[in-house]
Amino acid sequence: MLSDAVRSLRCPVCNGPFRLNEAPPFSLGCVAGHSFDSAKQGYFNLLSGKGTVFEADSAEMVAARHDFLGAGHYAPLAEAIAELAAPALAAPGSLVLDSGTGTGHYLRTVLDRTPAAAIGIDISKFALRRAARLNPGAINLVWDIWRPLPLADHAVDALIVVFAPRNPPEFARLLRPGGRVIVVTPRDGHLGEIAERTGMLGIEPGKDERLAESMQEYFTLADAVRLDVDLNLSGRDIADVAFMGPAGHHLERSALLASTAAETSVKATAKFTLSVFTAPEQGS
Repeated sequence: MLSDAVRSLRCPVCNGPFRLNEAPPFSLGCVAGHSFDSAKQGYFNLLSGKGTVFEADSAEMVAARHDFLGAGHYAPLAEAIAELAAPALAAPGSLVLDSGTGTGHYLRTVLDRTPAAAIGIDISKFALRRAARLNPGAINLVWDIWRPLPLADHAVDALIVVFAPRNPPEFARLLRPGGRVIVVTPRDGHLGEIAERTGMLGIEPGKDERLAESMQEYFTLADAVRLDVDLNLSGRDIADVAFMGPAGHHLERSALLASTAAETSVKATAKFTLSVFTAPEQGS
């Protein structure tokens, strides 16, 4: 599976194909001599030069996400993503790209249901340390979604984006004819029972409509699935789910834990939209 994924990668310096040196220390090397060694945790950092202006998730934010997702609270979401991705990944040699893979939990569920090769990208090295442990059969890359993605044209069969930025022109370049992009966004009222008191960011009105508008030049909206997940949360769970998202960049984890310490069983509802976009079939 690693070799299948590596064949789809392209060097960010010269756009040449990569080969994987599977003898420690692992490295990706292109025919022009550009080489990228893996970190000891198993991921590759392909960023060079000025890096990125995008604010990566901190180690604390990633730990909160790992604990919350690892407890299974969003397991129904992961299963729904895997079900929607599976039809595009049934053929031998299929490839799934998880753009904004985070700790790799959603990709793990996809890989448990399909034989696909996989690539996960994220800007946070702290997230990729955990993703590489959870998905050792995937290629996990530090990369900036706003740059041209280091993959060949029409190499990807299914692309998943869970609470992460989108780059529609690049997604269109990467996706094979008939492939699909699955984008997960929160709906109005998402975790409304706890959002305000924990400082979580509100859901912008018209979010799904703006998503569809940004993608319509390149893709067809094939489906939009609404999923509600009923949760029963401890104080620690509440602190984790508040801190693991964008609000974690301006919240104090210690203050969150202190403010939720007395909570033992809080009911809340996670509200998601899973939007499925399809790439045009060849010749259409």
